[in-house]
Amino acid sequence: MTNNTNEFASTNNPYQMALKQLQETAKIINLDEGIHKILAKPKRILTVSLPVIMDDGRIEVFTGFRSQHNDARGPFKGGIRYHPQVTIEEVMALSMWMTWKCAIVGIPFGGGKGGIICNPKKMSNSELERMTRRYAYAISDIIGPYTDIPAPDVYTGGQEMAWIMDTYSTLKGNHGEPAVITGKPLSIGGSLGRTEATGRGLSFTVREAAKRQNIDMNGATVVVQGFGNAGQYAAQLVEEQGAKIIAVSDTQGAIINKNGFRSNELIKFKLENKSIRGFPGSTEISTDELLTTECTILIPAALENQITKDNASRIKTKIVAEAANGPTTPEADKIFYENNILVIPDVLANSGGVTVSYFEWLQNLRREYWSEAEVNERLDVIMTRAFGEVYEAHQKYSTNMRTASIALAVNRVAEAIKLRGIWP
Repeated sequence: MTNNTNEFASTNNPYQMALKQLQETAKIINLDEGIHKILAKPKRILTVSLPVIMDDGRIEVFTGFRSQHNDARGPFKGGIRYHPQVTIEEVMALSMWMTWKCAIVGIPFGGGKGGIICNPKKMSNSELERMTRRYAYAISDIIGPYTDIPAPDVYTGGQEMAWIMDTYSTLKGNHGEPAVITGKPLSIGGSLGRTEATGRGLSFTVREAAKRQNIDMNGATVVVQGFGNAGQYAAQLVEEQGAKIIAVSDTQGAIINKNGFRSNELIKFKLENKSIRGFPGSTEISTDELLTTECTILIPAALENQITKDNASRIKTKIVAEAANGPTTPEADKIFYENNILVIPDVLANSGGVTVSYFEWLQNLRREYWSEAEVNERLDVIMTRAFGEVYEAHQKYSTNMRTASIALAVNRVAEAIKLRGIWP
């Protein structure tokens, strides 16, 4: 297929990375050229200007995006991130990956993603509220319980979701509509188990990968890049399986202790000190040293493009479990495959979040709520099945796990498109 998206070409452009993954997958599964063209572009991309009155009285205009990739299998689904480096290419790529992610775990959603170019760490709570409500107002015509259901992402959480739900509910009839968004606080319709879902889902895939690689989790060593929500819970839950956390990082720096850390102590220290730097008994290292520390399991839980052709050959691990979205470039993927390093790709490894978001949505629509044990049990069943299906595809197509997972997803989405037809 001819790539006619050069207007988005740039170094380490996540959208180009997503297109390259789709191209490689299309060859393997002999994807129909017309379906390929459909899947290469989002169905809709909305760009909005968000004027906000700041606390000092001046007006700041932020730029927001919402990319809706494909809804052949169900409503668009995907997070909203607040970050200075948000780009339209990033949200386009992430919306495509969300389509694959939902198809891989077999939930009836398509992919969406949103973001606002801002630095939330330099904004007050009232400024964040005004910006969030302005964004919710700007995208209110294209979201809804049966059309597009947003969720939290980088630097957003339950509070932002509550503001969006309230804004949408007021605009659309002045009654509470919890199913418009997921990742909400429990008191307004959130689901038990949602906060830990991404890390918990990843831990289930690590468990399954270890079984197939004949790795004993007792004594396995783990390095976590990015000690935020997903990284913290992933560390905690693989530790419960017997693994030892030997190195971690956050936005402030990286630390190591070959004798191991206790994840609960790291979490408590970070909560009190805003960073893991200075943790007692640790030694500070660079991010590059962290990624290349010899370990059994490497969990990249930061941002995109952290593992590239420049450092992949120096990474000494058996399993890479991607908690972050797009942390490994296609060139690095090839190096890992050649070096017999099993990558549990983001579209599988971190899909616990969207799976429990799906549970939350179901509970909201039914106005019924499940116990945490029920949520976790359902998540385990779905993640275990999904890992097995991807691993089987990886063996069937003799390719890496990422290509296998996308092949599985693309086949499922393509089937839905063909069955529904191209109309009008």
